[in-house]
Amino acid sequence: MITAIVFVKADVSRIPEVAETIATIDGVSEVYSVTGQIDLIALVRVRAHEDIATVVADRINKVSGVTDTETHIAFRAYSRHDLESAFSLGLD
Repeated sequence: MITAIVFVKADVSRIPEVAETIATIDGVSEVYSVTGQIDLIALVRVRAHEDIATVVADRINKVSGVTDTETHIAFRAYSRHDLESAFSLGLD
């Protein structure tokens, strides 16, 4: 699984609508509204690098109200949450 962290700048008056639309895109696992120089952070989880282009360039960038994106591809995870779910037996 490949994870990309996408910083999204959006039209300020449309941030909630933009976030909700991005959250419905296949491959987007989470969307966060954040403070700072960006408006939203979207976590994209896909099986192949080529799929990142499909999700970000073909889908997220075309959401009405998105003004700019910056994509960072993760190459190693250190989160306890990620490690625990990777070894989970699904008995919850």
